Amino acid sequence: MPANIPSRSSLADRDPRDLAESARIGEGFGYNEINMNVGCPSDRVKGGNFGACLMAEPQLVADCVAAMKQAVKIPVTVKCRIGIDDQDPEIALDTLSRAVVDAGADALVVHARKAWLNGLSPKENRDIPPLDYDRVYRLKAALPHVPISINGGIATIADAKAHLDHVDGVMLGRAAYQEPWRLLSVDPELFGEAPPHATMHDAIEALMPYIERELSAGTRLHSITRHLVGAFHGVPGARAFRRYLAEVCTKPDAGTEQLAEALRIVEPRAIASIAA
Repeated sequence: MPANIPSRSSLADRDPRDLAESARIGEGFGYNEINMNVGCPSDRVKGGNFGACLMAEPQLVADCVAAMKQAVKIPVTVKCRIGIDDQDPEIALDTLSRAVVDAGADALVVHARKAWLNGLSPKENRDIPPLDYDRVYRLKAALPHVPISINGGIATIADAKAHLDHVDGVMLGRAAYQEPWRLLSVDPELFGEAPPHATMHDAIEALMPYIERELSAGTRLHSITRHLVGAFHGVPGARAFRRYLAEVCTKPDAGTEQLAEALRIVEPRAIASIAA
């Protein structure tokens, strides 16, 4: 992995020794950040009593951070919610944040929603608990020396820019996955730099060698292209592109030539006009 490309390895566990070993492995692979996920409410992590469950055990999370910090030289960060279930977010988030910062955490990423481990599914936990951006702003005000990023329901670069008046960074999750072409405007809108010359067409074409290697290893094309259905969301030709992926690229013998044909459905210049 090229050292100049920012990359984060996200870990979820509750055993400091296991996390320390995993962090060492991640550092060995070339990742330049290890992130401990204390925000996931999935059934699997609930069954293992980690992920968002650990918001109820801030000292254990701190012990995990300390173990990882001792094991690696790269930054160790924590991603969390503002609380879980009946916790008071004012107390829960502050307690967890101060514990992990004292243990050496280099930064925090806060999803500005509670996670309801009892009563809501993982999918519902992404939408139903109300967003409380102000709570994250207050955390940043209380910990001005700690880099804090905000996450949750942020759909546009303009929204991200507004949050940056209050916090150090913004994490785009579903927006980046569902409408990745929006990221083409990050450089000009946030950093005042020239936009990249690359388009979504270029990005997918650059993916072709990887796809060919995976196909030769037995991976089906659909296992990869199912993550591309949002590549041209909102762009003329996007519906036909998605239909082609669903009807043609799902076939057992589908290969890169079928994906290339799908790309020809979408007008490359449409990306620039929509983004503008």
